[in-house]
Order: sequence, then structure tokens, then C-alpha cells
Amino acid sequence: MSLDTLKARLTQRLAPVDSWRPGVKPDRSDYDLNPGSARAAGELRPAAVLIPVVARPEGATVLLTRRADTLARHTGQIAFPGGRLDPGENAVQAALREADEEVALKPSAVQVLGLSDAYETGTGFLVTPVIGWLDAPPAVTPSPEEVAEVFETPWDFLMDAANHRRDFYDLDKGLRRWFWAMPWGERYIWGVTAGILKGLHARLYGDETHPVAAADEDAA
Repeated sequence: MSLDTLKARLTQRLAPVDSWRPGVKPDRSDYDLNPGSARAAGELRPAAVLIPVVARPEGATVLLTRRADTLARHTGQIAFPGGRLDPGENAVQAALREADEEVALKPSAVQVLGLSDAYETGTGFLVTPVIGWLDAPPAVTPSPEEVAEVFETPWDFLMDAANHRRDFYDLDKGLRRWFWAMPWGERYIWGVTAGILKGLHARLYGDETHPVAAADEDAA
């Protein structure tokens, strides 16, 4: 798919920026693969992430981060730039601010194309994915307090359903937690990040019947 075709598809199929409202019902969640799990108590806390799509001549990529090992939670995990909404912010403002704070990606370098499916996390956040288009590879500098590394993954890899698999880890009392994963080389993209990408894939290309993964076979 050419860059122009991809950009046109994103613009056509994403939700308009002005459609965002606080407290909307999530379209996707960590519970989609775990329907019997107890949800986090209380109201969902609003958050937003930026999915930066980089228009490289050899093909589009998605900018991702590896969280710092010194963070209190989710250390070392692959993530999008993002975080909680500050009072008075909307999702786009929060996503752009967080990207600037985390990796020095300037808002002026990002053309916001629209919003993907709102996502409920198992930790009680309602995350709005904001999709941004970058006409040129950005100059980024990770904030060492939050980000250990910034890297790019090919768009075609992330949007190929053959690379989407269901993995799991076992909890106490014999319970099993399932999640989406998209391993790319030594990078293990999983959990909320993979779930959000799965939702973006469905919005752009439609849902598909997922083949039985190796993890599913092990569980059978």
C-alpha cells in the first residue's frame, strides 16, 4: 500500500477528532479475551496515546517506546507515548503533550488524522488512541525518567493479522490471563499496546477469524 493510499484510508476510516467525548463507552478492552475477569472498581480514568505513523520512503512505520526500567509500573514494556489527561484537556491535547514530554516529538511535526477505538485497560483507564501522521522521520530524544528507548516498527508488520497472536500468563489459583501479542524480532509488543493495534487493524481492514495460536493449542 502506498503512503498516499494509507493516509487516505486512515483519514476515511478513523473517527473525527471532534467526535471525542469524555467517558465514552469503550469499544475494546483487556476483557475481550478474558470475559469472566472482574473489572477494576470505580470510574475509568481518561487517558490518551499517540500512534505516530512515520511516512518513510521505504514504507510507513509506527513509532513506539520501551518504558524505563526505573518506573514503578509496567517497566520495560513496549508502549505508545501517552498518559492521563490533565484537567481541561481533550484526548488529542493530552496525546500530543505526552509525546512531547516523553520523546520530544513536537506537536507541530504531527498531523492528527483521527481517533481509533477507545480501549479499557485492566488497570482502570479509558484510553483514546490518537493517530498522527509524520511526513518525515522525527528527531526524538527520550526522557530518561520515562523512556528507555524509541524505535520504529513497520506498519505492514503490525497490520498483518498473521502476526497477531493470543498469548497468556498464569495467575494465582489456576487463573489464566489472555492478551494479544505481536512479537517483532527481540521486541515483544503485547497487552494494551497490541490490543490497541488490533483495534486499529479492525477499524481499517475489518475483523477476521483469528487462527488458533500455539498458545491456544497448549491450553486445549
